[in-house]
Amino acid sequence: MKHRLITLVYEKNHYLEKFYSLNEKELVNFLAGNFENLEGFYQNREQILEMIRYVDLQIEKSHHDVIRSGNDLQDVIKRDLKNAMKIKDEYVERIIHQDLDVLSCIDKAKTEIIRELQSLKKGKKAVSGYKMPDFEKNLDEEA
Repeated sequence: MKHRLITLVYEKNHYLEKFYSLNEKELVNFLAGNFENLEGFYQNREQILEMIRYVDLQIEKSHHDVIRSGNDLQDVIKRDLKNAMKIKDEYVERIIHQDLDVLSCIDKAKTEIIRELQSLKKGKKAVSGYKMPDFEKNLDEEA
């Protein structure tokens, strides 16, 4: 039977994997310039992060229970725990790289939108310089 601490770390890894998969899926859309699901993407990420925070609290409680009991973890449990922690670290590193890619895509899209808005503003100013003559004013002056 696995120790509760190990089970919890594997559960955390499960949620990290879900987080990673969500990022991976949406990153493909972002790279293609499709940001339609941005709000849903952030909501899903937040839900997964809430679960990870909960599991982290459970890991902390379990760890304190081990310390309070005064029992040392058996070598087998330590080995399994190290393996689970190694997997966790790999997911975290991958997620950090993904998040940098996601932020880069969003930043590029923002920059493009700002350029388009500035271009529209310049175009609007240029068009406003070519006002239609005010015929009514001219008619009043002639009369």
